Amino acid sequence: MKAYVGISGAIFGIVAVLHLLRLVLDWPAQIGTWSVPFWVSWPALLVAAGLCIWALQLARSLRPAS
Repeated sequence: MKAYVGISGAIFGIVAVLHLLRLVLDWPAQIGTWSVPFWVSWPALLVAAGLCIWALQLARSLRPAS
């Protein structure tokens, strides 16, 4: 369980960093024919960062698997 939560936290961290890079470097994003506006990355960044922090704190509090 600890490994799963830690890996999930790392994945959410990577997603948060990618959203931050999109905002800083003005990377465009497109889903099909829809061009994703930059404001969508702000809440996505906050949610992904929050889930990353939550998962990593939970992983730290879990006892190691025996």
